[in-house]
Amino acid sequence: MVTTNENISIGTAGKVKAYYELLKFRLSFLVAFSGAFGYSLAVERIDWERLILISLAGFLITGAANIVNQVKEIELDKLMKRTAGRPLPTGRLSVKEASIYCLILLLLSSYILFFEFNFKAGVIGVLSFILYGFVYTPLKRVGPISVFVGAIPGAFPPMIGWIAATNHFGLEPGILFAIQFFWQFPHFWAIAWVADEDYQKAGFKMLPNNGHKDLRTAITIMIYTIFLVPCGFVPYMLGMAGVNSAMIAVLCGVLFLSQTFYLMMKPTDKSALMMMFGSFIYLPIVQIAFLMDKV
Repeated sequence: MVTTNENISIGTAGKVKAYYELLKFRLSFLVAFSGAFGYSLAVERIDWERLILISLAGFLITGAANIVNQVKEIELDKLMKRTAGRPLPTGRLSVKEASIYCLILLLLSSYILFFEFNFKAGVIGVLSFILYGFVYTPLKRVGPISVFVGAIPGAFPPMIGWIAATNHFGLEPGILFAIQFFWQFPHFWAIAWVADEDYQKAGFKMLPNNGHKDLRTAITIMIYTIFLVPCGFVPYMLGMAGVNSAMIAVLCGVLFLSQTFYLMMKPTDKSALMMMFGSFIYLPIVQIAFLMDKV
């Protein structure tokens, strides 16, 4: 009896861990942070209960989208070193278990967005789930158009946060969307460059210019990154934040852009890896700067 109970305990712990891994916690947390950033920037005084709710909604709906992605790519994940150990390819969770989990997360997040906030926020949240799980995911094997499509739901979180707080569209949520939208191209392509060998095993075609890791691809990445520089100044022009954060955002944009110049000079995996880490640093610094300098 003791042995049986120990085995059940180990099995339960393994299941819990598998469900946790299915969420892609770091990605879901970053989305939740972006949603909280948009909400906090929009309100005069932060209601901490509602801030927690919008963060939770962002976390849950991103987790649900991540599960759809993994369910649809089980066989492909088995081919790649970076994904072969995930819960579904290893059989630690079944497709049925993952699907039920996904549905629960989607329903909970949708309830929060629609009923605790407003219809507009709920619609955009569900749209982001559909675009990521059912449009972006299959397009990864078609071509770099997937990066453009994936950048749309990826840029929604701060917009959703703002609309959840204000219940209206406008230039303000638009610029929050634009900054995160353009940021995703160097971010995605840096990851795709570094992971290209693994991606090829699954037939993923993420890099532009026919997937070559060369000067042309580096130039394409640079062109999209340029937009971050002027975009960083717009929140100040719209009265969303002060001039100090605008200077920080523009400076971060210039430094991030300089990494693309380095990639153009040395189109290597090492340069792409540096740019990937740069992308991880850029977004939170800029968002925190806007919050700290909020008008």
